[in-house]
Amino acid sequence: MTNVTTWPVTRVLRDRAAGLCLCAVVVSGFGTSALWLASGVWVKDLTGSDGLAALCQLAMWLPTLAGPPLGALADRGRRRPLLIGVNVLLGCLLPVLVCVDSPGEVWLLYAVLFGYGAAGVVHEAAESALVASAVGPSLLGDFNGLRMTASEGMKLLAPLAGAGLYAAYGGAGVALLDAATFALAAGLYALLRVREDESVPVRAGGRPRTAEGIRHLRRHPVLRPLVLAGGATMLLAGVNGALVHAVVDDLGRSPAYAGVLYAAQGAGSVAAGLLSGPALRRLGARRFAACGVALLALAVALRAVPSAPLALGCSAAIGAGLPAVLIAALTAVQRETPGPLLGRVTATAHTLVYAPNVAGIAAGAALVELVSHRPVLVAVGMALLVTAVLLCARPAAAATHR
Repeated sequence: MTNVTTWPVTRVLRDRAAGLCLCAVVVSGFGTSALWLASGVWVKDLTGSDGLAALCQLAMWLPTLAGPPLGALADRGRRRPLLIGVNVLLGCLLPVLVCVDSPGEVWLLYAVLFGYGAAGVVHEAAESALVASAVGPSLLGDFNGLRMTASEGMKLLAPLAGAGLYAAYGGAGVALLDAATFALAAGLYALLRVREDESVPVRAGGRPRTAEGIRHLRRHPVLRPLVLAGGATMLLAGVNGALVHAVVDDLGRSPAYAGVLYAAQGAGSVAAGLLSGPALRRLGARRFAACGVALLALAVALRAVPSAPLALGCSAAIGAGLPAVLIAALTAVQRETPGPLLGRVTATAHTLVYAPNVAGIAAGAALVELVSHRPVLVAVGMALLVTAVLLCARPAAAATHR
């Protein structure tokens, strides 16, 4: 590995707080990725239904729509005890899945996954706020880049481990593995030394607290364009993702070849995460995000050309370009948001950025049944390019601190 890529790793791991936070993310992310695959397979084996298996992902993602009120929970007090408590709660909740061994008990799996998703929203909001307190501003870009690298790396490795564990011990084995990772993550957060106020002041009443995070994003000249660009990018990325099997058919390959394209995309995301810290310092959040969206636009449009080597290259470029706007937006939220608001603003930003992806997937699934995927890919690429241009066209005053 070259010095260019090891430097951010060294910068983060040399900082005790940043290193502990990153290790906690890696550990819990491993279990989550393993369960993400196993839950659908588990339901498919028990019921034989593809539709019921797909509901597992819906159950986990649905709480994201309630991001603003759930994020307010992360602003009620100190974030470190909250993170420890959420990890302990999930570690105690998941063993309940040992009871699921017949079609009539699948509802219990859905209920646990829904609770898992809701706890995950609170966890991400509290974690973002804690990281902003524990990690120096100059390290935030490197940390968020490595966090993305770790998440994508887990998506490449953990599903394989989860599949092997599921084959050997069934879904209960994967659930117990995930529970153990949350217990370990709770221990890592307990080792973290960070000064937090005993209480974080919030207004009385749930609605005003939630609205404060929304107002902060709407009025902030740095965060508003980044979050809007992130939502638009994820919407269009969802359309692109829904067309992957049409791309594979156009290449004359078997459906399993989609796994090869996803692996190439994951490799691109890993590389982007390693390089994002230095890129953020050099370009600033706005230009870094715009460059990533522009790369994504080119890669999506070129997917319309039926060439296997080009498809692999485009997948890697998609993986490299897409995380840029996500890392830039999250880092800007952490830098530009007052501590008492950070949980709500983070959760609201996550909802605005990630929820459109679901709509994009649905739109892409409908379009691919009506028209050829090639003009759709070109149109999506052009729309992404417009998004990048609009982001670059923002006045320099809206650029975030490097």
